[in-house]
Amino acid sequence: MKILLLVVGKTGTPYIRQGIDEYLRRLQHYADVQLLELPDIKNTKNLSEEAQKAQEGKAILATVTPADHLTLLDEHGKQVTSIQFSKLLQQRMLSGSKRWILAIGGPYGFSNDVKQRANDLLSLSLMTFPHELVRVILAEQLYRAFTILRHEPYHHE
Repeated sequence: MKILLLVVGKTGTPYIRQGIDEYLRRLQHYADVQLLELPDIKNTKNLSEEAQKAQEGKAILATVTPADHLTLLDEHGKQVTSIQFSKLLQQRMLSGSKRWILAIGGPYGFSNDVKQRANDLLSLSLMTFPHELVRVILAEQLYRAFTILRHEPYHHE
């Protein structure tokens, strides 16, 4: 199974880019994990929040195929522990899905069209994080999940 981290906007902060690259490098030992950064929407000052979400949503949906399992990172999603996330990863790998897409939306979240297409919603925390930082956290949690499944000494509990 391939895993795609689908994000809206570029990662411009150097230390965040380094963190993402480090975990993507580590993940190569476990699975085909890729990051796809969709371009930022232009002229957002002239758009309402809903119009911006709609444009971002079109770009997200253009990337998703009917066979993909789409999980949205959303503040209203299900919260899980790292152990539970590793079990979710295992379920996805055993499900027969060819690609698991974990999507991080823009500053206002996801359009209703994207939410309707999603298979599930996942929340990383009750706290709010910058969208760029969520990319590092998600990549690290994927790495942690693989090490948990392989009983490697990265996760301590």
